[in-house]
Amino acid sequence: MSRKVTAHLFHSVDDVVESPHLWQFDAFGPEEGRLMDDTIAPATDVVIGRRLWEEWKDYWPGADDPFGGWINAVRKHVVSSTLAGELPWNSVVAGGDPFGYVRRLRDSDADGEISVAGGIDTIRSLFVGGLVDELVLTTHPVIAGEGRRLFDGTVPLTRLTLLGAQQTSVGNVVQRYALRPPE
Repeated sequence: MSRKVTAHLFHSVDDVVESPHLWQFDAFGPEEGRLMDDTIAPATDVVIGRRLWEEWKDYWPGADDPFGGWINAVRKHVVSSTLAGELPWNSVVAGGDPFGYVRRLRDSDADGEISVAGGIDTIRSLFVGGLVDELVLTTHPVIAGEGRRLFDGTVPLTRLTLLGAQQTSVGNVVQRYALRPPE
């Protein structure tokens, strides 16, 4: 049995996922934190793109935040074609073929689930490659107008199965989808 791979993103109504800190700050309450904790708590490994890893490795180790406690403790697998060797912050390079690497990680005997934290290209490519089992989208009631979108026209027709949805008191909707296997 393989380990579950989940990606969780914040996005606007117009599907922008880039720089959510620019538009989610006024619509993130305790319910969003609890729902995010429920999503990430079972994960013992995180797959993360190089650019996001470089941003986070300098910020989260000193942050006094529940997410910081979790992200600092889990093993991070950095998808990169430019990094090599030993990495700080409990991290390793997911070198070579990222699909093969994540597939091996998913099929390993290790305990816990796998969370894909980003970046956008990493999540999109793993999703298209069939390596994301569950997609969690926290939709913020905002039109961002510009910014990168998760589904940018390069993703083929893909059917999803809604596993659940919850509206929060600040107006966000958290949706959980399973990648539906081809019929």
